[in-house]
Parts: sequence; structure tokens; C-alpha cells
Amino acid sequence: MDRVLRVLVIDDSAYVRKVVRQMLSRSPFIEVVGTARDGREALELVEQLRPDVVTCDLIMPELDGVGFVREQMRRRPVPIIIMSIASETGDAALTALDAGAVDFVQKPTALATEKIFEVGGELVEKVKAAGSISLARIHGEAADGVSVAPAHAPAAAARATAGSRAVDVVVLGISTGGPQALKTLVPQLPSDFAVPLAMVMHMPVGYTEMYARKLDEMSALEVREAHEGDELRAGLALLAPAGRHLSFRRVEGGPVVAHLDARPFDTLHRPAVDVMFQSAAEVYGERVLGVVMTGMGDDGKQGAAWIKARGGLVYTESEETCVVYGMPSAVAEAGLSDRVVTLDRMAQAIMEVV
Repeated sequence: MDRVLRVLVIDDSAYVRKVVRQMLSRSPFIEVVGTARDGREALELVEQLRPDVVTCDLIMPELDGVGFVREQMRRRPVPIIIMSIASETGDAALTALDAGAVDFVQKPTALATEKIFEVGGELVEKVKAAGSISLARIHGEAADGVSVAPAHAPAAAARATAGSRAVDVVVLGISTGGPQALKTLVPQLPSDFAVPLAMVMHMPVGYTEMYARKLDEMSALEVREAHEGDELRAGLALLAPAGRHLSFRRVEGGPVVAHLDARPFDTLHRPAVDVMFQSAAEVYGERVLGVVMTGMGDDGKQGAAWIKARGGLVYTESEETCVVYGMPSAVAEAGLSDRVVTLDRMAQAIMEVV
């Protein structure tokens, strides 16, 4: 990073404002230029201070977090990261993401302890990622990009073009910008989608079940949070629960089922895209389509290598439509992407091999 990010912190708790300022100030690339007690004060300070990124609580007097996000996006888009406690504000956090917030960090319930500092590293990384976001993307402007296929399309894609199904499962990994992107992609898939869809999205514990329900309400597919032993079947989309990895097991003489586990412990994320992708490659062999979409970091790169080694397909989202072009970039730069596709065309690209 070659510039210092200017950050505004919004929280009705003076203690939290102080702690968040301390956490962010530990990074030489971040400067906290102001703090606000509620959304109404924050609107004025954003206009005065022109911060690069805003962190925002949800439950506040005068104007709450959702109201602030909506009004700020109407006035002038700015990357906003929500900080909240899932048990108290889960629905509101998802509403704030719908309104334009780009990411969120879960606050510990015991704010008067050192636990709040545990989220410091995560918050710093998310603020730095948010600082690289295009304002046009968080404002929802459509990209002009087109679906791009490489010159050497795999045999599986050629078979699909000829009319036979090339894959038996679609596995999808996504992070920052994911809640909005999946609400664009998944509703475009039909109820008679011929294979199961399994998804990993980096979310704090307490959000995945609520998010899956909301996605189910707006989709023709059946969407739900994955449970141990769920059978993978056509027309079903499973979202890995926060805090546990999603992998697959083939029942002897029977179907493939979901398996949830805290192991492996040495991953940066739980659930991890890499874990799900590797398991899909081991169980389904060459008949896997892995899709890597918007998100920071490189989760999915190792898993994509497993899919490619078994002869499967890997698609990545185009930089034009990613909120953060991190995860797809890592896969593409490693030479593991068979096709680069904009968000608005991803459903069509998936259907071509399904």
C-alpha cells in the first residue's frame, strides 16, 4: 500500500471509539481522522473530512447504522465496514450490506475485556482492502466487461458445448463483497439446476444461517445453511456455516453428503474455500466446477490447483465487477483460471457446463 488511508470511526460507545482508534492506529497505513457518536453526526463528518473508509456500529441513537449507510450511499458512496454483535444485530447487518456496506467485523460481546483487541488484525486488513475498492463498484454501477474464455478451453467445456453436462457439482468461494454478489448470482439459477451448488463465504459466526434464509427467499433454488449429513442433490444450494469447514463424503453405494468439521485448524479462514475445493476434487474428480469470486486474500488458490490437477474446471470473476479483486486474482495469476467472467454473466457461464 502506497498511501495512508483516512478512516472515520462511528460508535455510540466512547470506549469502543477509543479502542477502535487504537487498533487502527497500530498500522502505519491508517490514520483515524475523526470519530462520531451516531449516524447523523457521521454524515456531517464524512462531508467535512472526506475519509477513505468508514467503520460503523449499527445500534445508535439519532440515526442508526443502517440509516447512515443508506443516506451516505445516496449522498456520496464511501466504503463502509460494519462492526456489530451478531446476536443483537444480525438482520440489521445484512440489511446494511444490502444498502451498500462492503464488509463487516464481529465485535466481541465482552467489550470491557481484552477480547475486543482480538479483532484488531482482521479490522486493519479489512480497512486496507476497503481502501482499494472502486467507488463505482460499491455504488452498484454495471461493468462493461465481457465473459472471456482462454484460447485453450478444457475438454470438459467442449463436452458441455456439445450438449452433455460437464460437471456434477459447482463449488463457489467468495468473501468481501460476497453477500451482494451472491444475491445477484444465485437468483439467476433455475429451480431445475441440474447439479448441487456448495458455497463458502467468509462471514462471522451468527450470520450464515440468516443469510442463507434471505437468499432462499429470493431464489428459485433451495438455499440453506449446510448441516452434517445433508445430501448433495440437484436444485439444492448449501452455504457452509461460519466456524466450520465444509467438505464432502460419498456414502458407499449412495449419495455424496456434507461433512462439517473444525479441522484443519491451520487455515486463515473457517470455513476455507481451499478445504471445500480440495474435498470436491477428491470426491468428484474431473466433474467439478470451482468458481472464485470477489474477496481479499488468496483463499481458493490451493483448492483451485487441486481441482485442476483432477481435470476439473475453474472460473474466476472479472476484476471489473469484483468489490475486491484478491481471491480471483490469486487464482488467475497462478494460471489456474479456465475462464474469467463478469458477475452479470457468471450464471450464464455456469449454466453452459451444467
